[in-house]
Amino acid sequence: MSATVFCGDVDEAVAGIADGSTVLIGGFGLAGMPFDLIDALIRQGATDLTVVSNNAGNGDHGLAALLAAGRVRKILCSFPRQSDSWVFDRLYRAGEIELEVVPQGNLAERMRAAGAGIGAFYCPTAVGTPIAEGRETREIDGRTYLLEYPIKGDVALIGAHRSDRAGNLVYRKTARNFGPVMAAAAATTVVQVDEVVPVGGIDPETVVTPGIYVDRVVATPTRRFAVEGAR
Repeated sequence: MSATVFCGDVDEAVAGIADGSTVLIGGFGLAGMPFDLIDALIRQGATDLTVVSNNAGNGDHGLAALLAAGRVRKILCSFPRQSDSWVFDRLYRAGEIELEVVPQGNLAERMRAAGAGIGAFYCPTAVGTPIAEGRETREIDGRTYLLEYPIKGDVALIGAHRSDRAGNLVYRKTARNFGPVMAAAAATTVVQVDEVVPVGGIDPETVVTPGIYVDRVVATPTRRFAVEGAR
């Protein structure tokens, strides 16, 4: 029997997230961002969070709203600035948030390593840049590599298209992005989906995230995640 819990609403789904947690938040820009779960986390009140995401929020919604609420102490991301990242930009310039820039491929691989139980790995990305300063390096076959450590989450908040009653997930197009690696890298994975179907309602060959990685699911039929850019 699946250990996945199916929640009645998004507020139940984010209950118990503690102050100081590391929260992995899915999304590539707006595509796949779990807006409803983020809104619930704002209402829930957890603070002093470390957030891991592809970017640092767009406009005034979703992750940007969480930043604006003053709940995030540090963010690890690949793209902290774009034309509509004014919330992060304001906080960073005021010294009110910490930033760790992680190249996008490294971000994905560091979370994948966490889910796979890999203790560390070497990667050539960022060698010779300010990101590499003070970092351990090793030469392999004449090329310099940086030592990278896994990124583990206390909680992952992700959006998927559909879940069955065992917690198996499928995604919709580009909304998939970081969801699978985040689900595996977090101690507790919370997912908002369009719909929940019976076991057998998803072809096993199409399952992307097995239910063993999924702790809580909430159906949000009027969901806001992936409205932009996931068509």
